[in-house]
Amino acid sequence: MRRFAPVTVVLTGALVLTGCGSGDSQGDSKAELSVGGAYMPQPVSDSMAAGFLTVTNKGGTKDELTSVTSDVGDVTAHETVGSSMQEAKDVAVPAHGQLVFKSGGSHLMFEKLKRKPKQGEKVTVKLHFAESGTVTVEMPVKSATYSPKTGH
Repeated sequence: MRRFAPVTVVLTGALVLTGCGSGDSQGDSKAELSVGGAYMPQPVSDSMAAGFLTVTNKGGTKDELTSVTSDVGDVTAHETVGSSMQEAKDVAVPAHGQLVFKSGGSHLMFEKLKRKPKQGEKVTVKLHFAESGTVTVEMPVKSATYSPKTGH
């Protein structure tokens, strides 16, 4: 029996290491968020503006956008339901998927603007996620009629 003890220890160690590494090596153990395509059309109103962006999750676990903050005013996530807008709470970012804020659909609504952002400036936005923490985005202000090639 004595000569089998080292083999048992080695095999047990290998199994433990295999179990520990399998989920992480595939990137499936947590959300992996990135933000792209962010912009704000120059607001026509002195008190309100909209913002658009795409949050991509390459991880194997969903996350939720719980709130948005900015130094230019109050920010909430809105979705279009039928022909009206409504505030959306805890917006899901699916595993291996995207959350798209686009014109005519879900979007960020800036209200009670402290200043009116002008074309060429950047607005700092902090996206607060349940699992991934805070992601800071520099959102460029585009012309009021800007329409990106990506369609959002």
